[in-house]
Amino acid sequence: MLRQVEGSKAVADTVAACRPQVICAYPISPQTHIVEGLSQLVKNGSLEGCEFINVESEFAAMSVAIGASATGARTYTATASQGLLYMVEAVYNASGLGLPIVMTVANRAIGAPINIWNDHSDSMSQRDSGWIQIYAETNQEAADLHVQAFKIAEDLSLPVMVCMDGFILTHAYERVDVPEQVQVDKFLPAFVPRQVLDPNNPVSIGAMVGPEAFTEVKYMAHMKNQLALDVIPKVAKDFQEVFGRSSGGLVRGYKLDGADTVVIALGSILGTIKDVVDEMVAADIAIGVLGIIAFRPFPTEAVREALSKAKRVILEKAFQVGIGGIVIENVRTSLRGSSIKDYTVIAGLGGRPITKDSLRTYLDRACVDGVEELTFLDLDQELADSEILREVW
Repeated sequence: MLRQVEGSKAVADTVAACRPQVICAYPISPQTHIVEGLSQLVKNGSLEGCEFINVESEFAAMSVAIGASATGARTYTATASQGLLYMVEAVYNASGLGLPIVMTVANRAIGAPINIWNDHSDSMSQRDSGWIQIYAETNQEAADLHVQAFKIAEDLSLPVMVCMDGFILTHAYERVDVPEQVQVDKFLPAFVPRQVLDPNNPVSIGAMVGPEAFTEVKYMAHMKNQLALDVIPKVAKDFQEVFGRSSGGLVRGYKLDGADTVVIALGSILGTIKDVVDEMVAADIAIGVLGIIAFRPFPTEAVREALSKAKRVILEKAFQVGIGGIVIENVRTSLRGSSIKDYTVIAGLGGRPITKDSLRTYLDRACVDGVEELTFLDLDQELADSEILREVW
């Protein structure tokens, strides 16, 4: 149903339509409105057959999710930023046990210093945890990806993070075609767990594994994760057949034909980048955009194919202190053996606005190889350098 609705509400209503049986909730901005919305749906009876569990921390939220999923319940939770870090031990356990939990990460910066605004540092910090990670560009895609996430998770028996930009999407009001119950029921069958803890058929899960088998376990986890590269596009295709719109998949190109320069990004910043690229293309500049939807497992072949005719690539909205960009390190695996130049522009950290003017200025220079390998967009260089000198001396 087409509605003018807050992103968090659209996600809450969509998750409810997926008929979760257990929701574990601990509020942390900017995901709070999602679990609040779900709690109201459970309380007023709109979401039947669901146990809504208020827990005392994010670690408890993921621990309860693990227990619920292990007993065969379709399970959902949500978190952000420091909350995600607090549940990390359990996050790894969920993927290691192969439990199909779906979790929204309302992307928010990680402190210190304390910052509640958006960037991708929280989910990126868990990129190696074994969870599938998919990133939404718009609130429409955020809603659609949650329906697909339950299908992907349950087809593979692996947990899935749906990442949506905090505040930029979670608190924005947009026109969203919120998936209706009859459509979701047609697309998403009842949950049939691959493994279940049953008192009548007792087994142990999560047992200790010694050196003699740990490598094999990790190898099997990797290969199982790689299966998502086939499942994610198939689920997206099936979704389009039922819902009548394209959403999800591994990557999505925009004006790539004839593009010498390609800007690569994840999440809501893609909209601003596309606006700038439209202006540049109108000025006969050969530039395009590649949006990465599935970041884990990383779609190496899909990225390589999309960039096959590019001369240079530019990104991103995340940062690893001590080396530089995160996404570019993964993209480079797709560029291995090519002559494509790569530049990293770090933008939007801690919620700093990424303006069209700043992007245009940077991209005009990048298109003629007039930028450094690593750039911080709109950095106050004088202020930063003076503070470094003060601290050093």
